[in-house]
Amino acid sequence: MEADFVIIGSGSAGGALASRLSEDGQHSVIVLEFGGTDMGPFIQMPAALSYPMNMKMYDWGYESDPEPHMGGRRMHCPRGKVIGGSSSINGMVYVRGHARDFDHWAESGADGWSYADVLPYYKRMENWHSGGHGGDPVWRGTDGPLHVTRGKRANPLYKAFVEAGAQAGYETTDDYNGEKQEGFGPFEQTVWKGRRWSTANAYLRDALKRPNCSMIQCFARKVIIEEGRASGVEIERGGNIETVTARREVIISASSINSPKILMLSGVGPAAHLAEHGIDVVADRPGVGQNLQDHLELYIQQACTQPITLFKYWNLFGKAALGAQWLFTKTGLGATNNFESTGFIRSKAGVEYPDIQFHFLPMAVRYDGQAAAEGHGFQAHVGPMRSPSRGRVALNSADPKDAPSILFNYMSQPEDWEDFRRCIRITREIFAQKAFDPYRGVAIQPRDTVQSDDELDAFIRENAESAYHPCGTAKMGRRDDPMAVVDPDCRVIGVDNLRLADSSIFPRITNGNLNGPSIMTGEKAADHILGRDLLPASNQEPWINPRWRESDR
Repeated sequence: MEADFVIIGSGSAGGALASRLSEDGQHSVIVLEFGGTDMGPFIQMPAALSYPMNMKMYDWGYESDPEPHMGGRRMHCPRGKVIGGSSSINGMVYVRGHARDFDHWAESGADGWSYADVLPYYKRMENWHSGGHGGDPVWRGTDGPLHVTRGKRANPLYKAFVEAGAQAGYETTDDYNGEKQEGFGPFEQTVWKGRRWSTANAYLRDALKRPNCSMIQCFARKVIIEEGRASGVEIERGGNIETVTARREVIISASSINSPKILMLSGVGPAAHLAEHGIDVVADRPGVGQNLQDHLELYIQQACTQPITLFKYWNLFGKAALGAQWLFTKTGLGATNNFESTGFIRSKAGVEYPDIQFHFLPMAVRYDGQAAAEGHGFQAHVGPMRSPSRGRVALNSADPKDAPSILFNYMSQPEDWEDFRRCIRITREIFAQKAFDPYRGVAIQPRDTVQSDDELDAFIRENAESAYHPCGTAKMGRRDDPMAVVDPDCRVIGVDNLRLADSSIFPRITNGNLNGPSIMTGEKAADHILGRDLLPASNQEPWINPRWRESDR
């Protein structure tokens, strides 16, 4: 019950931290994880991704407060409650984020986290397999623990989507995680040998075999802070409240929802809010729980005139056959997340780098696994990447068992509505290209009759869904920034021996899916914590569209 480092959370950042802090054998590490084993087939089989994020066994089951600009809907906010955290229940899509995202971090006070600084950590963590589909290995890592692969893209619809993007005048790219993010091209996934390659598989399994790294299954109630210094974590297991002592540091990596909650329960947060709940203030940090950001997306669905989509497996027999093939051989359509083509584009002239992302799927289906009644279809998930809306995470009470109050405040800015209407119109334009002529049936959603701004707004209000990328609730910045919660070394400002490293610390949301940046955060934070020399900065220059001032494509 005592170690040099105590890490709360075994997820994307926590798993990487546990591995890196224990790998030289000089430091002992205890990981605290509330969830249980990740060995079930629903987690390990990539195509089953819609199940674990809807299962109480694996998900904290959070939802937002009624969202005022979304017709009062409560929005689903799944977070992993299992070994590997959200990397065990996510969609396995691998995106680093755009170079300019990290440059913006550095400009806003996260010194040492520019693209030049983080690129070497992406390379260190990756074991990249192009599968003969292009890409430049100079931009990628090839011997890290995190396997990054590409789907086979056997379905002709994957190619049609990329071709249609090019026909509409947009760029193509053979590696959006390399030099050139902008354009349409193959998607990457954290899947290896047919299995979900979560941080549990990539980092934790090996780390926990070391004598100096162990895991305790428990509920972390709060960080124990004495005289301004974190000394351990108060945990509950088997009905008993116990203490796990940290000789050097406590590190919170519990997600952008649970990390600020734990900070506030420990007395670190907005003083007035803590006082409201009778919590003694250790450090008045007004930024804790603020700056909440996420990606929203719409599913633009089109019927398919040929019976080539995944819908043909959308029955008991089809699912059983795919499941059996995967179980015995780890191959077939069960061995991919089925997101195998993507696009990153700019919404309008004057936008320097992509601010819209597509996930293309050769089926019309929702994240909760409900298929469109129309049968064969295909869809693009589309949404803006840099919404100006900001929300917050707050305490409902001082009881650690109570779920936090989450308000994303989605669509609270006029710009959000303009951006989303543009997303719908651009997606329709892409589906109308020649490449889709052999496959295009009627529009499933939104129907072709939905055209005016008001009609589109109503569709957005009723149908936009979270892409499940919450972040930013304990942002990193300079120590004199009153809204910063951690400094660029991931130290919680105002408390000694306490760090926070996960997607909470992102000053601004990155382009695309957040699993990659969250793992990178754990990787880089480990070097800060150990006081090591940071990896030397890269001098590689990313591609920026030379026409960005004049054109959107």
